[in-house]
Amino acid sequence: MKVYFLDTVHPILQERLQAAGYTCLDFTQQSRENCEEAIRDAHGLVIRSRFPMDEGFLRHAPDLKFIARSGAGMENIDIAYTQQRGITCYNSPEGNRNAVGEHALGMLLSLMNHLNRGDREVRNGIWDREGNRGVELDGKTIGIIGYGNNGAAFAKKLSGFDVEILAFDKYKAGFSKDQVKESSLQEIFQRADVLSFHIPQNLETLYMGNAEFFAQFKKPIYLLNLSRGKIIRTTDLMKGVNEGRILGAGLDVLEFESSSFENIFSGNIPPAFKELLASDKVILSPHVGGWTVESYFKLSDVLADKILGGIA
Repeated sequence: MKVYFLDTVHPILQERLQAAGYTCLDFTQQSRENCEEAIRDAHGLVIRSRFPMDEGFLRHAPDLKFIARSGAGMENIDIAYTQQRGITCYNSPEGNRNAVGEHALGMLLSLMNHLNRGDREVRNGIWDREGNRGVELDGKTIGIIGYGNNGAAFAKKLSGFDVEILAFDKYKAGFSKDQVKESSLQEIFQRADVLSFHIPQNLETLYMGNAEFFAQFKKPIYLLNLSRGKIIRTTDLMKGVNEGRILGAGLDVLEFESSSFENIFSGNIPPAFKELLASDKVILSPHVGGWTVESYFKLSDVLADKILGGIA
């Protein structure tokens, strides 16, 4: 069985597949055109997000049995086409859920205690204790939208705090446990002090975080997004920050992300992005919430388990 690696992943995946008799080929540095020519005899593809797995690409692999995506998001794959072809799609959200949970908690505590601003000010000779007075997490109500691997991992990290957790997941039920209460969006709008998104990007969730959505919260909130950038409309986020509806935001992902994100700084930066970059009420990280030393290994190890075990 031939497996083409189109993106770089931890070597444990190749090692385990080869030990099981698979032939693994490294095409991580090849162009899309070269990959299209090569995969005519492919049985499996290993990817991250270098280029989309659309019909135009996948039709070059008539014998393809599976696509293994290192990570959680599957928006890069034409799922309808793979289902039509009977191609199994694997992902590995179990591999980086702990990393995402820790990153979300770190961002939230940094926001509530002004750690980034305080650090910057001290380095510039400003000793402003009152201006950096923090807010405690204990006693707050945390709203989590999406209670899959990452949402549940964040809830677990919060378990050591005296907080109430309201979790909404349109496609799950019966998961209330300990501090976590299965909730509705309406209850989250009424009671949440903090909101964290942990949902995939699709037509249903695209720009879910918009002005109408934020206007429904009865209290000002802290906002976290460690899912996908286009879940939140940046213009509406900054409107919420300026109006005091959003006390602070921790964003590991951005609306303006693309495979050439760095190039945005050499062109015309969107006004909303400029405002976002200038705000000391926003903490940014470069989509590394699930990008730890440990998760790099686990993402590939989980994929090996699924491929070798035939677990969809």
